[in-house]
Amino acid sequence: MLGNISIWQLLIVLAIIVLLFGTKKLRGIGSDLGSAVRGFRSSIKDDDAEQQPEVTPNAQLSDQAKADTDKNAAAQAATKDKV
Repeated sequence: MLGNISIWQLLIVLAIIVLLFGTKKLRGIGSDLGSAVRGFRSSIKDDDAEQQPEVTPNAQLSDQAKADTDKNAAAQAATKDKV
């Protein structure tokens, strides 16, 4: 359907849109759309950062913390096996 549209037809449609709305209005719409996309991307990055807890290597943990970590990992594995 869109394969039959030539570059000249697209340019004519673009010229009509510029005449109807004006360049200032189109520039404002473009900047609003760009800021909305940037805000969306930053909120997705913030959500990903919140969901991923900081992981401390086992070498830096105390002996008690290592034991707790091993117990939690075993409990999670057992829970996954049940589901």
